[in-house]
Amino acid sequence: MGSLPNPGELSPPPSRPPPPASFDEFQRQTSLMTSCTLLWKELSDHFSSLEQDLQKQADALKAKLQALNSETQTSLKVLDNRESTISKTMSMAFESLEKATKSSISGALSEDLTMCKDGDQNEESEVDNSEGLFLKLKSFCCKFAAKDFWDFITARKKELELLRSELPKALSDCVDPPRFILEAISEVFPVDKRNVKIDRNNNNNYNFSNDLGWACVLLLESLIPVMMDPVLGKERMLVTPTIKGKAEEIADTWKKSLDERGGIENVKTPDVHTFLQHLVTFGIVKKEDVDLYRKLVVASAWRKQMPKLAVSLGLGDKMPDVIEELISRGQQVDAVHFTYEVGLADKFPPVPLLKAFLKDAKKAATSILEGPNNSGRAAHLAAKKEQSAIRAVLKCIEEYKLEGELPSENLKKRLEQLEKTKSEKKKSSASPPAAKRTRASNGGPMPPAKAGRSTNAYVSSFPPPPTFIRSPSHTQYPSPVPPYPTSPAMYGHGSRSPSYAYSPEATGPTLVGTYPGTPVNYISYGMAPAYPQAYY
Repeated sequence: MGSLPNPGELSPPPSRPPPPASFDEFQRQTSLMTSCTLLWKELSDHFSSLEQDLQKQADALKAKLQALNSETQTSLKVLDNRESTISKTMSMAFESLEKATKSSISGALSEDLTMCKDGDQNEESEVDNSEGLFLKLKSFCCKFAAKDFWDFITARKKELELLRSELPKALSDCVDPPRFILEAISEVFPVDKRNVKIDRNNNNNYNFSNDLGWACVLLLESLIPVMMDPVLGKERMLVTPTIKGKAEEIADTWKKSLDERGGIENVKTPDVHTFLQHLVTFGIVKKEDVDLYRKLVVASAWRKQMPKLAVSLGLGDKMPDVIEELISRGQQVDAVHFTYEVGLADKFPPVPLLKAFLKDAKKAATSILEGPNNSGRAAHLAAKKEQSAIRAVLKCIEEYKLEGELPSENLKKRLEQLEKTKSEKKKSSASPPAAKRTRASNGGPMPPAKAGRSTNAYVSSFPPPPTFIRSPSHTQYPSPVPPYPTSPAMYGHGSRSPSYAYSPEATGPTLVGTYPGTPVNYISYGMAPAYPQAYY
């Protein structure tokens, strides 16, 4: 049996359930769960972003590898094509060389026979058409007569387009066209050798002949189609290492002469054009000289062929900087040409540039007119400047089809107005015609028909020498003879011509209102007499 509890002993208190969790503890747990959730989400997003970036980089690397593989395959195909065409190209080159050699020999023999039979012939009759010009050029090329060829070209600047079309065909019959052209232009490029001739009439100056840069550029341009590979075209130029080395020496000589010419700013534009065309023709563009090419292009940007040359010189990446520099220099029209050449019309809209160019030209013309030395010549220069600007803008509008954005009607009206003003000023400044011969006021006989004529048409502001004037034999009056009234209706606005009193014994009429014995000098029959002071 169980023992009975002792009534004197205290019984233990009954067990109680644990107290419930407080609300603060609940919020603490909730906040902790929320933080863990946000941290997990942040970490998940971070790792997802890293995974996406890695995937993008992997895709980019994969695309680059594919592009490189494609370029490699293309390059290999090009190399294989070039290698496979070498034999064909060489055979065609040998055939062309053999043909040119035979043509040179036969041409020289036939010309000698012709000269023996016919003697000297008139060269002008041989080049009266395109066929005659081609035959003459071909004759020079076959004989390798570079000096005569050069003289023939430089004497025919007016036939520029005809020469441009016939020169490549004629050069194709030359044995060594690159050497022939370099020898032909050696008189003026890289250094103009004509400048060493001293002008005997002026010991202080050199005899600078007319510029022949146009001929150098023409010949270098005509040489490109002749040197192209007959199979690959412009992809491979047929230039021997010897000729290429000589062309590089010529380019280095020209660059060294820049300091002697006064720097890039003082070099003539035709010389710059010749140098740049020389580089493009022979393929001797150097990356280390790109900054030099850029400065030369900017200095001669107004040249028509300069945008294409700039691209050929490898300035495509620097073209935005070139355009911005042209705009800052006030050459907006040139900037428009460069913009269209490289396809940057969206970045450099042409219409605002042309409007700014017109505005600058108008300001320049106004400043000329408002200058302290304002005269008729200043007005002429101002009008000429504005006319040139309008013509340049109209040409751009027509060339690049900008009529819809920049209407040319108002510009054409303004140009007509300037031309009309110019013609009116010319008419007003023209000398009035000589007065008709009238009977002398004293009722004397009419002057002879040839009176007042002069065999010398030179107009001088000084009185003629006294040896050519026979003094009148009649008594001279101490005071001027008063003139008789004449008709004021001459020329519709009153006569500006002074009256004349004729003396039969004098060699010419005497101007009434001047001192006796003062003759009047006539410039020619039917023209107004020359006076020491102008009518206006």
